[in-house]
Amino acid sequence: MREIPRDLIKGLREGQNVAVLTGAGVSAESGVPTFRGQEGLWKRYSPQELATPQAFAQDPKLVWEWYDWRRSLIAPLEPNAAHRFIAALEKRYPHFLLITQNIDGLHQKAGSTRLVELHGNIWKLRCTEEGTVRDDKRVPLPQIPPLCDNCGALLRPHVVWFGEPLPPDALNRAMEAAEDCDLFLVVGTSGVVYPAAAFPQIAQSHKAKVLEINPEETPITSVTTWYLKGKAGEVCQMLARALDLPLGG
Repeated sequence: MREIPRDLIKGLREGQNVAVLTGAGVSAESGVPTFRGQEGLWKRYSPQELATPQAFAQDPKLVWEWYDWRRSLIAPLEPNAAHRFIAALEKRYPHFLLITQNIDGLHQKAGSTRLVELHGNIWKLRCTEEGTVRDDKRVPLPQIPPLCDNCGALLRPHVVWFGEPLPPDALNRAMEAAEDCDLFLVVGTSGVVYPAAAFPQIAQSHKAKVLEINPEETPITSVTTWYLKGKAGEVCQMLARALDLPLGG
């Protein structure tokens, strides 16, 4: 891992308007699996088969059993140093937005509050009739599939499935943050899933400086001001020490 550039530390100290994009690499360091059928029944399925509106319409019980199993794996996990570093950054800057592709809720668990979840949240349930959304962190869920207390309709996970558009409000907030920030951080994302992968390029085109933290270079690396090679948690700990930023945990 390379030494942290002095101008990067200067940029982090002097930043006023900061945006952060995170992906699966941050979650993986907390033990969140990729859910590609590691064991038992779920070896027979891929996410592309279960995380779709069509699969839910055909067999909501099966889809919910899969999500209930996923929730049971995520529930005991804790935020890592990258989550805590990003939460600490939020308190440092007057203008800040975290844009996450993760659905596991670990950023909130670390203390992040100014964020948009591009792909939704596995701990939220949405009524298929009324569109109302509520938190539900019970593991396991007492009823599969769960039903709406108000109208009795099926509830679904409040996540973006394959073939569905991203939430317009979240997308607009993310776009505005990328256009307005003076510093854009990319942490633990492959840089190949659009439109999220475009945000660093948008930030760079609007004269923001871009920092990427990843174990390997990605398509985003070419537009960065700084690239720090390494795992998100390890690099973020180094940055926290350089900034005298307590992480807790």
